[in-house]
Amino acid sequence: MLCQSASRRLARPTAAASFRPQVPRRTLFSRRTARTSGRPVENLDIRRLTEQSEEYYRNRRIFLWCGTIAGVVSFIYTAYKLKVELSKPVKLDSNLPSSNPLAGPGAAERKVIVHDGEGHEIVPTGNSTVPTFPRTLNLPSYTAPIAASTPTPADPAVSPAITSPGGGTTTTEYTLVGLGLRTVTFVNLQVYVVGFYVATADIAALQDALVKKVNPIATTLVPGEREQLRAALLDPAEGERTWDELLAAGVPARSAFRVVPVRDTDFHHLRDGFVRAIQARAPPSAQNDDAFGEAMRQFRAVFNRGSVPKRKELLLARDETGRLSITYDAGANKQEGRPAGRQLIGVVEDERVSRALWLNYLAGKKVASEPARKSIVEGIMEFVERPVGTVATRVVPVVNAKV
Repeated sequence: MLCQSASRRLARPTAAASFRPQVPRRTLFSRRTARTSGRPVENLDIRRLTEQSEEYYRNRRIFLWCGTIAGVVSFIYTAYKLKVELSKPVKLDSNLPSSNPLAGPGAAERKVIVHDGEGHEIVPTGNSTVPTFPRTLNLPSYTAPIAASTPTPADPAVSPAITSPGGGTTTTEYTLVGLGLRTVTFVNLQVYVVGFYVATADIAALQDALVKKVNPIATTLVPGEREQLRAALLDPAEGERTWDELLAAGVPARSAFRVVPVRDTDFHHLRDGFVRAIQARAPPSAQNDDAFGEAMRQFRAVFNRGSVPKRKELLLARDETGRLSITYDAGANKQEGRPAGRQLIGVVEDERVSRALWLNYLAGKKVASEPARKSIVEGIMEFVERPVGTVATRVVPVVNAKV
């Protein structure tokens, strides 16, 4: 009996031996938790719960912001790629023969002549404020010299127009060569649409001069020669030298720039731009020439006027002697006794002024309107691909200036 009771005592585990404490184990990625007891009341830690809630919402905000930023970046990138793809020229198959003008490499750059409600031929500009330009202009011969005895008005904003005694009823037809939009500043602020016109009767002389520049014995240029001429006219140095020689020789004899603002402006703003352009393109010998200085004074005086509302026409015409005539069409005003139509507001006799102003649009490293310069060059390419003297029946090819 004693042995059995002793064996039972040895087999019965003691309370100390049966209690084995549970030691918490942590891994590298497990979260560190505070020691808790078995009592629920003792496990309720308000501070710990608050930290957990703040951490949850902070991670949620970070996740949402990352998604938002990724969505915006992907949207901008997709829009940019679409713009790049849409701006690429699209080539379509054509069954037209290679000799057809519409089958050439520059066919997509040409514009179609349309007619308005009155049957007049117009050329779309692509601008909503000034949507079209007339294909032709009928201009009188502005030959009025500047009257030295004309009194200066008390208010420069209401400067009277100069009446052209040579205007009469005889007019000359001018044909549009090219047009484009003038923009300023790095944000491309639109200022005006400008178009270059050449007297239709003088186009043959311009054709001949440009054709002979490439091939002295030709009357028209083949595609390779046209590309050579295009490259020369678009080259800053060669283009400026070519146009300077032509204008100095009186080719074309009569031409004009038609300026139509797309926003309200004033004569002083236009004058400042023109004066800077003339001073930059004037020959070096003119800088200290008193005659040229007097001509510039006369040019500034012409623009000593008031505002120029949008869609109003300012015309700069150059005749066979290089005389610059400036007209402005402000519309009819019965209160001021002003008739409708173009009114001559000034004439500058010095040929160097008009030549420098023309070069500002036609050639050089920096022109007033790059779309207009390219459009004019494309119009000239249409000239030289036809025999000299046959441009009267052409379709005006104005480069697709996106204005």
